[in-house]
Amino acid sequence: MRELPAVRWRKSSRSMNQGACVEVAFVDQRALAEWRKSSYSDDGADCVEVAGGDGVVAARDSKDPGGPVLVFSQARWAAFLAGLNG
Repeated sequence: MRELPAVRWRKSSRSMNQGACVEVAFVDQRALAEWRKSSYSDDGADCVEVAGGDGVVAARDSKDPGGPVLVFSQARWAAFLAGLNG
């Protein structure tokens, strides 16, 4: 898998170098463009926001901007959108 420049991976300290472990990605949000909401969202608070930058697309819950962020490669995000438009 190609590395995503805006993402830093961290392996669990409990993996004990055995290979089978969970890795967590941290996004340098300074590398992302400005967050934006869908043009289909009304003025309600229940929205998904996205930001792109340096080979990635990030998505977050607009009600919790400091909360978790999902990060996708641009190709995976395009495939997701194509699936929605099916």
